[in-house]
Amino acid sequence: MFTSVLMIEKALTSADVEFVTTLHGDEPVTFHVLLQPRGDQADRLLRAIDDIALGELDEAARENETPEGPEARSVGQQALDVSLAALRAAGSAADGRLIEDHPLDALKGLVEEVGADEVIVLTDPHYVEEFFHRDWASRARHKVGVPVLKLFSHSKA
Repeated sequence: MFTSVLMIEKALTSADVEFVTTLHGDEPVTFHVLLQPRGDQADRLLRAIDDIALGELDEAARENETPEGPEARSVGQQALDVSLAALRAAGSAADGRLIEDHPLDALKGLVEEVGADEVIVLTDPHYVEEFFHRDWASRARHKVGVPVLKLFSHSKA
């Protein structure tokens, strides 16, 4: 049994589920999912810059409509529930939790708690953070003590 910690920021799409559940061929995988709901206003600016870099000007203009902080918790819980159900439907064992503060500390703690074999960070591209190596995957590589795989979501959730 292979144990993966999967760090996400939104609900997994069917393409994402297929991708992560087939990474290890026929070997069974248990997923421990961490989902962090949207962050604060500084994150909104970075998300808008990423939207512009991707040519998604309409998305950049709507960033202020996305729930953040405590209001994002219920949206985050729904995304987590949908993702866990999809992973289970694909034949994998899966559990998960929302994280609100210090995502890398939560990630490190969970990796140690479950004896994870790897971490998979599955997000949309975050060009500003990736350029400065401040994205989750870059920072996790120096913190968790297991291999960290950075994947991009296949499509919009």
